[in-house]
Amino acid sequence: MVTEQEVDAIGQTLVDPKQPLQARFRALFTLRGLGGPGAIAWISQAFSDDSALLKHELAYCLGQMQDARAIPVLVDVLQDTHQEPMVRHEAGEALGAIGDPEVLELLKQYSSDPVIEVAETCQLAVRRLEWLQQHGGEPTAGPYLSVDPAPPAEERDVGRLREALLDESRPLFERYRAMFALRNAGGEEAALALAEGLHCGSALFRHEVGYVLGQLQHEAAVPQLAAALARCAENPMVRHECAEALGAIARPACLAALQAHVDDPERVVRESCEVALDMYEHETGRAFQYADGLEQLHGGPLLGPRPHLGLTEDS
Repeated sequence: MVTEQEVDAIGQTLVDPKQPLQARFRALFTLRGLGGPGAIAWISQAFSDDSALLKHELAYCLGQMQDARAIPVLVDVLQDTHQEPMVRHEAGEALGAIGDPEVLELLKQYSSDPVIEVAETCQLAVRRLEWLQQHGGEPTAGPYLSVDPAPPAEERDVGRLREALLDESRPLFERYRAMFALRNAGGEEAALALAEGLHCGSALFRHEVGYVLGQLQHEAAVPQLAAALARCAENPMVRHECAEALGAIARPACLAALQAHVDDPERVVRESCEVALDMYEHETGRAFQYADGLEQLHGGPLLGPRPHLGLTEDS
């Protein structure tokens, strides 16, 4: 049983800007795993930070927790036009992930937001909530335990899923469904099909491809992920997801790509590489658990899930 004092100690690490970013991320994912009002309160408090990357992950974690008590702070973040687009986008996605129909009208309102990434995110969240209403609840759990912006398509043929994924005339929700079906299918052919999506038109779509390739952890996608990370003209939220995906895949070529951008002029890319290198070290080391806030608190090993940052709940 985790005590309130332990939650508070982990929360203090999360909100302390003097702590290394890696330690704050590990504290965040520990709080996400613990859940409850105390964890939500500490995560919510950290939205005053100046790191867009950290705030993006705060919103992601609140959505994955699927606790309606997080709705008010996520609504505030979505509505705050002073927040960075990638943070507002993640707040909108998190509201869709929680799955409470009370936010449906708000999400419809922000589906025409002037920031295209926010607008597309809210459109997807609206479609997800409508799908949940039509199908009576969450989709059947697949090989990944993350709460996704769209349920996987029923189609299982990788070639047909690739065609749907890359067809930019189709609704974004349908293409996302193909994306998650390809991830669930797994294997090299699916990884290469997904990697082709890194050249599609929507930055939001490309960033989600990076996220999914990080979950899949197939080294066939490393060259395309490294190339996207290296494109300085690419949207920072896409480069950020590609960096974290490389940290999760954790092959030697990933290490070289990440080290090449640790001093990137774009802060969110620079910080993503810093965190991804920490993920790489975890993936190639002996530590069982990434979300090790309690272990750090007590100075000893603790069994538990090993979530990748922004990637998957159990991996």
